[in-house]
Amino acid sequence: MLKLYNTLTRSKETFTPRVAGKVGLYVCGMTVYDYCHIGHARVMVVFDTVARYLRHSGYELTYVRNVTDIDDKIIQRANENGETITALTERFITAMHDDERALSVLPPDREPKATEAISDMIALITTLINKSYAYVGSNGDVFYSVTKFPTYGQLSGKHLDDLQAGERVDIDHAKQNPMDFVLWKMAKANEPAWESPWGLGRPGWHIECSAMSTCCLGNHFDIHGGGMDLQFPHHENEIAQSEAATGEKYVNYWMHNGFVRVNEEKMSKSLGNFFTVREVLARYRPEVIRFFILSSHYRSALNYSDEQLDDAGVALTRLYTALRDVASTANTQPFEEEYKNRFEQAMDDDFNTPVAVAVLFDLARELNKTKGHDETKAEHLAATLRGLAGLLGILQDDPELFLKAGVMVLQADDLDLRSSHVSDDVVAQQIQARLDAKKAKDWAMADKIRQDLAAQGVILEDSPDGTTRWRRE
Repeated sequence: MLKLYNTLTRSKETFTPRVAGKVGLYVCGMTVYDYCHIGHARVMVVFDTVARYLRHSGYELTYVRNVTDIDDKIIQRANENGETITALTERFITAMHDDERALSVLPPDREPKATEAISDMIALITTLINKSYAYVGSNGDVFYSVTKFPTYGQLSGKHLDDLQAGERVDIDHAKQNPMDFVLWKMAKANEPAWESPWGLGRPGWHIECSAMSTCCLGNHFDIHGGGMDLQFPHHENEIAQSEAATGEKYVNYWMHNGFVRVNEEKMSKSLGNFFTVREVLARYRPEVIRFFILSSHYRSALNYSDEQLDDAGVALTRLYTALRDVASTANTQPFEEEYKNRFEQAMDDDFNTPVAVAVLFDLARELNKTKGHDETKAEHLAATLRGLAGLLGILQDDPELFLKAGVMVLQADDLDLRSSHVSDDVVAQQIQARLDAKKAKDWAMADKIRQDLAAQGVILEDSPDGTTRWRRE
C-alpha cells in the first residue's frame, strides 16, 4: 500500500486516489530561458520515477508537467540575445527534451505551455475579482488579496503576521498589502502582451500553474510536485488562488524534492559551482547521473560532487557485471517474488529509491553466486534484476557495451586520460598476446600485459572456462 509524505500535513499518509484506479499528477516544469541545470535534472528524474512506479502499481496515470515560456527572465534574456522570445523558448524547450531523453526520462502525458493558456488565466483572474479575492492596483496590475484567504500559509507553515514587508517581498505601493501577489501585469514597452479586461498585459507566474493544472486535471486532483524551493511562495499562492476561485480543495498530496548542493555548498553561479545537465553529461554517462540522483531519497538534500558520481559509476558497474553472460528472459520469466515484494515495499514507502537500489544489489549478489551453477535460475534472477531496475529507468543497456564503454566521457582537454585511453581493438590484441604468453608459460609477460592494461583503465577478468572478459574501470 503506497504511502506518501504530504508536505501539506507534514506526515506520511496512505495514498488514496480521488477516483479509484486513476491518478492525476502535476509537476511544475522549467522556465525555458537557459539550459537545464542539475537541480532540474533531479526534478525530471524523481517525478519520472514516480510516474513509472504509479503505472507499475496499476494506476491509470495522467502526468502533466508545464513549460513556463513567458517570464521576466525570458524577456530579459531574449533582449540580451537580440532574438525573439519564441526563438529563445523553442530553442531551450528542444534542449530540455534532449536532456530528458539522455537521462531516460519519459515524456509527460501533457506538457502545456503558459502562452497557450492565457485565456484560461484571464478567466481564472476574472473569477477571483468577481469573488473579491483580487483587485486592480493603483498601477493597473491585478493583485491577489492574501488576507481574504484565511488559511494562507498552510503549506509552508508561514503566517502573514510573521512576514514583514521587505523581508520576503518587494515593497510595492500599488498593493493593498505588501504580501499581495500579482496575477496580471500591465504591458510595458517592447514586451509581449495579450488583451484582457484590464488592458494589454501578461500573466504573473503563480496564476499560470493554477490555470494549466486545473484545465488539464480538473479543479481538484491527486498529486502536485516540484522542487522544495517552490513551496513558498509559488505553491502557497497556487493553493490560495485555485481554492478561492473554484471553492474546492486544490490538491490532496504535495510532494517536494530536496535541494541539490555542490560539494556541500548551495549551488550558485556566483560561487562558480553551477552545472548544467549538458556539462555533467559531457563528463559522465547519462545512466550514471540518473543512478546518482536515485541513490538519495527524493526529499533529502542531494550532494553533487565528482566523488559521488564516481561512486555511482562503480555501483552501476557492479550491477551490469552481474548481468553479464546471462541470457535475457525479461519478457518470458515472472519476477522472483521475494525481491519483487521487497522492492515494492521500499517504493511504497514514499518512493524510497535508496532501499529499492539496495534490493537490486542483494539480487545481483545472488545472481553472481548462481551463475555457472544453475543457468535457469540465473536467467530468472537476471530477468528480475532488469525488470525491477527498469522501474527506476536503469540497467536497460547491453551489459557488455556498458562495461566496455566505461562510465566517464573523455574530453578534448583530458590529455592524460586521452593519451592513456586504449581502443577496443588494442585491448583484444593484448588479450590474445596474454593468452599466447600463458600458453608459452611466460607468466611474467602475461602479468605485465594485465598490469599495463590496468594502468590504462582496462580490467581483465578470467573465467573458469579459460576465456577472458574485460571492462573499463
